[in-house]
Amino acid sequence: MDLKQRINTERLPCHVAIIMDGNGRWAEQQGKERIFGHESGVESVRDTVKAAAEIGISYLTLFAFSTENWCRPQKEVDTLMGLLTKAIDNETLDLHKNNVRLQAIGDIDSLPFSCSKQLREAIELTSGNTGLTVNVALSYSARWEITKAARKIARKVAEKRIDPEDVDQELMNEAMETARLPDPDLLIRTSGELRISNFLLWQLAYTELYFTPVLWPDFRKKHFYQAIIDYQRRERRFGKVECHADEVKQA
Repeated sequence: MDLKQRINTERLPCHVAIIMDGNGRWAEQQGKERIFGHESGVESVRDTVKAAAEIGISYLTLFAFSTENWCRPQKEVDTLMGLLTKAIDNETLDLHKNNVRLQAIGDIDSLPFSCSKQLREAIELTSGNTGLTVNVALSYSARWEITKAARKIARKVAEKRIDPEDVDQELMNEAMETARLPDPDLLIRTSGELRISNFLLWQLAYTELYFTPVLWPDFRKKHFYQAIIDYQRRERRFGKVECHADEVKQA
């Protein structure tokens, strides 16, 4: 039985998030410049999106570019932005044809104009699609997002539109970039690093974490399926204790 057949489609995570890490190291192992790894990682994105759509995942969030990534050498940043623009141009029609909806979170206005324009056009084109939602995190960091949400709520308090006592988890959720999405059930990080790296800190409160040593350009459908299978072996309690029948007190 292959990996895909081992997946229980009745127990799928609704939302899978991925930190796509290891492009630079992969390129260095090939004796190439770092950008070669980023270019090769596009195929991994394509394969992962197909894998998620084929088994019935509803939401897939991909951490593509963090606010910290702006501090990389300008040549690498410029090349990444060009690669992103090219990828959007090349992939949008296929996404649309396959009923995939594209969305984005992050400071999209900080992207180069041509890139943000193309991204918004792709989001608009696919907005009516009802299959897998691919949510791309660009110029994003969780601390930026939480700060922005706190500022938004503080402004409402200052304008006396809400009382401070009204601020609760639901209001915070509504102020987040991901307000339209369910929290991730599963986070996958490639490259063997064991950290969250300022990604979806609010939303990952009860997310299952899966770390793989596979570098992102080598990540394919089989690796995605392995993560799903591992997830399905786990028991999600959300802070609660499993209650067995013999532990229940009779009235």
